[in-house]
Amino acid sequence: MIGLGVVIGEAIGLGMLPGIREAIFGFLTASLMMAGTMVANDVYDIEIDKVNSPQRPLPSGTVKTRDAVRLAVALSGTAILISALLNLSTFLTALLALALMVYYNTRGKRTGPIGNAVVSFNVALPFFYGGLAVNSISPLLFIFSVVAFFANFGREVAKGIADVKGDSLRQVRTLAVVKGAKSAAFASAGLFIAAVLLSFLPPFLESISWLYFPPVILADVGFLYSAYRLVGNQTPENIRAVKGHVLVWMLLGLVGFLLGGAALL
Repeated sequence: MIGLGVVIGEAIGLGMLPGIREAIFGFLTASLMMAGTMVANDVYDIEIDKVNSPQRPLPSGTVKTRDAVRLAVALSGTAILISALLNLSTFLTALLALALMVYYNTRGKRTGPIGNAVVSFNVALPFFYGGLAVNSISPLLFIFSVVAFFANFGREVAKGIADVKGDSLRQVRTLAVVKGAKSAAFASAGLFIAAVLLSFLPPFLESISWLYFPPVILADVGFLYSAYRLVGNQTPENIRAVKGHVLVWMLLGLVGFLLGGAALL
């Protein structure tokens, strides 16, 4: 999805479908960067995952830590190299994204909401990255980035509810650890609602296709449903189900962003 976000950003920035080179390089930069940082996150979280998710490859011993480190370096390094093939702005932006994720994995995760915001910023960044790849930034890219930021921020806060046991042992100050599961659930629900409200702004910024609305409305209903489930039930099983559902709502939103840009194509 994060690679698709770059391609959508390129299409909206250009007002037409991007060229094969820009689309492939943009997609690969974001996808490989996210893959690399996720592998690195698993390396840094191995002690927490021994409590929260012992079945994962590293805590279970299925994959050796040194192999995971090599994979993370290879994925992230390749992403940086590909970003340099587009232009200087994309190269510098990719370096910024990598630096932020290194900060998150080494220090930011323990800060709770600040770490959640760092991750969400990087999830929202692909739309801007796509615009930079084609040297064109539009207001739509800004609002789509903000919507993605709030949606993912809500998901990150919700994830902390399911991981309270391991996070408490490692002194990770998520909202759920500091304020309790109920407060974290309300905060997550509020962030989802903010994303829903912001999703109605694009038609007021630029001319977009009516095709924007069906998938985005479905996504909005999904986010509201997830918010309702979070507030009503904070068991780990329910939270994990909501996490999975939110990825579906985010994918629907991406489809809406792409179709909405059809008016510009």
